[in-house]
Amino acid sequence: MLLFGAVFCRSEVLRHLFQKEERMAAGELKPRWGQPLTGIISSIAFFGIALILWYILSDPRGPIHSFPYPFVLYLAMMILVGLWQHMFLGDWPFQDLPQPARGIIETFVNLALVWLVIHVIFYRVLGLGFNFLSQSNLEDLASGGSYIAQFKDAAGAMVTCGRELSLEKLVAGAARYGERAVVCFVLIGFFSYPFVTILFGKWPVRPSDLKQPMAGLAEFGWCSMWTMFFYVVLIVPFFGMLYGKMFGTSYGMNFPWWTSIAGTPHVHWVFGWWEWMIVVLFMTPNVWRMKPWSAIKLAQPLKGLVSFLCIVVLGYLLGSACVKFAPLWLPDMTEALKANANDSMARFLWYHAAEIAGFTLFPFLAWHHYFDDMVPMPDVDSWSAFWYRTAGIGVLCVINYIFFYYINFGHWGLGNHHMEHSVADRVLHGESLIWNFWWIIPLLWNEWFFHKWPFYSHEH
Repeated sequence: MLLFGAVFCRSEVLRHLFQKEERMAAGELKPRWGQPLTGIISSIAFFGIALILWYILSDPRGPIHSFPYPFVLYLAMMILVGLWQHMFLGDWPFQDLPQPARGIIETFVNLALVWLVIHVIFYRVLGLGFNFLSQSNLEDLASGGSYIAQFKDAAGAMVTCGRELSLEKLVAGAARYGERAVVCFVLIGFFSYPFVTILFGKWPVRPSDLKQPMAGLAEFGWCSMWTMFFYVVLIVPFFGMLYGKMFGTSYGMNFPWWTSIAGTPHVHWVFGWWEWMIVVLFMTPNVWRMKPWSAIKLAQPLKGLVSFLCIVVLGYLLGSACVKFAPLWLPDMTEALKANANDSMARFLWYHAAEIAGFTLFPFLAWHHYFDDMVPMPDVDSWSAFWYRTAGIGVLCVINYIFFYYINFGHWGLGNHHMEHSVADRVLHGESLIWNFWWIIPLLWNEWFFHKWPFYSHEH
């Protein structure tokens, strides 16, 4: 691992830290068929792999049909665990294995770790103290039918406290509240784990002489602290409302503090702008090539802190813009919302803001990793190239959005039966964010674990 020995890190160095963990110098990887052909072939391959596996694992028409839950739980955790393996541990201890053996082994390790984190760490360990983090705990409770708190008063008589809680509602149909709580943790983690590497140059773990796995575990611990902080502030209040108000009477967890700000107490307000923060964060080392934060001439951690605050503001502004302007192109949602248990327009718009952000994921990752940031300008690091790629991602986002909702790929391609009706029903129930995260997994696995094999050749 390359050590950050200088206070001011060049943006190109940090970009290669994020991509390659500093083990190989830039220029060793060459597109096997030149550009843009290599990018086109790899993108088609990733789309095909994602679609085939979607049909097998998720599609309601397929053999397993696990859409949307628990499919989204496992795919989300796969990405987060993969990030830990690659960004924190530098693929240790498999980094020196030849391809494709390394990629195959890391994939199996990833799947084993995903099972361990979900079913042991969350459900059985954290579940010892927090039922809302354990789907298995909720299912065990639901088997009891109902519950009402009872205690003995001063005279020794049994009295009840609060109202009766119908436990079946915790797991009935699409409720899956334990799984949803873990997915919310992963959503927070998509930003809170990589932002230390991308914005802070791995400070305070680097610069240091720590080797793997100590360096990776140190960064994991530091980022986990921030993840828990964000999770408690932004996610837990929603489940406090769920269990303390909707399903029972409890004051153990607070209720959402953002209701007056967002117009809804739903956690989808957090989704709307946090997803845009994730997009801005990951565009930074990808198609933005560390711009505009590379212009900040401050030492760490001040540089990272300023960059972080700017991303928070930018993410919220982008999410708010989607909420404000989406009604200009969306159909009348009145009847669709009414049919969906009198759903809130504010809740829908904030979640739809997150879905719009999701349509940028594959375009900016593919453009950077498999089209090599190609632009018509001579300098790919120029500001004109920065704006060209940014505008291009916006155009591709719009194309993806139209293809999914208006050409209705979500129905005929992915089998979502909610999308066989009007456009209003499609945008309300389309769950495009699930597909857009699933679509990037083959790309990330090939880049992280397989080191772009076989689409790139290794020049020695």
